[in-house]
Amino acid sequence: MPLKVARRGTIPPFIVMDVMRAANERAARGDDVLHLEVGQPGTPAPMPVLEAAKAALTSDRLGYTDAFGLWPLRRRIARHYAEVYGIDVAADRIVATTGSSGAFVLAFLAAFEAGDRVALAGPGYPAYRNILSALGVTPVNMAVGPDTNFQPTPEVLDRISGPLDGLIVASPSNPTGTMIDRAGLAALVAYCADRGIRLVSDEIYHGITYGERAETALAFTDDAIVVNSFSKYFSMTGWRLGWMVVPEALLRSLECLGQNLFISPPTLSQHAAVAVFDCRAELDANVARYARNRSLLLEQLPNAGFDRLAHADGAFYLYADVGRMTNDSDSFCKQMLAETGVAATPGIDFDPELGNRFVRFSFAGSTDDMGEAARRLIAWRG
Repeated sequence: MPLKVARRGTIPPFIVMDVMRAANERAARGDDVLHLEVGQPGTPAPMPVLEAAKAALTSDRLGYTDAFGLWPLRRRIARHYAEVYGIDVAADRIVATTGSSGAFVLAFLAAFEAGDRVALAGPGYPAYRNILSALGVTPVNMAVGPDTNFQPTPEVLDRISGPLDGLIVASPSNPTGTMIDRAGLAALVAYCADRGIRLVSDEIYHGITYGERAETALAFTDDAIVVNSFSKYFSMTGWRLGWMVVPEALLRSLECLGQNLFISPPTLSQHAAVAVFDCRAELDANVARYARNRSLLLEQLPNAGFDRLAHADGAFYLYADVGRMTNDSDSFCKQMLAETGVAATPGIDFDPELGNRFVRFSFAGSTDDMGEAARRLIAWRG
């Protein structure tokens, strides 16, 4: 008799990881690859982070920490909110996590019951939808486009039939790089407060913007769950460390969940991360490079026919409407990789309804790679 396989594990794959595997297989065969698929900085962690890690290796036994993380790290994150946003956040509301991925698992478990309905923008980060589904929570897709800068608004929410228990927003967003301005975020916070909707604000791309600074939901409410990460602006992707700022009412449940699911975040990464907040000159230089890459691709991609692009206010992505070229973004990206060596992510990863006609390009790599990718794509499609 066959053994049971749980349905929660039959969620869709994170397709960008499949694309990265295909790109790596191509490279292993000796063919060159330009990585515009994966959303991670092309730079390592700053040197003070590496030095702090080396010091911890020799001076600390690197045992478990509290489930919420080391106090020096939590206090330094609290100071970060005062320095960057002018907001007083108590360190005991800060929860260090195993990346933002661990934060989303904990947040969704603490805030939502199986059967609850949580709205999220389409296109949007696929792991929101897939984690919610694995937990038995119903993701409610909000189709958004250029008319709302690919972001939710109260008017979009009003078009959803049935009650909502939660709303996930991301500003800057993945895959579009678009942002919600201060007034728009305040309106969404008020909308959620009036209707008893739990707001989860994904702020992992804060610090990577090309104009206005990204606003935090903490400027308007203490009831939101705010998620951030050391992976993007702080260039510590593989260290697997993130954090949440959470309402006091959720602290004990989050602690119990964290103790049982993760015990604690990675100890070495926590020691090292304390130093990263004092590396802003180097980190801002990374952002300046992203800005150059963004400008280069915005100028050159239209020459390859990619002329319908979301307005990338932040993050390091361009989301291209390729509907005039294909109705199958997955096959299109596979062909692009095979014929040009340029790896990009099909929009179906981010939008199961309309993503067949979109492609995401990441410009987090070197400027030389962006220039070469543009030249190859122009030769291919121009």
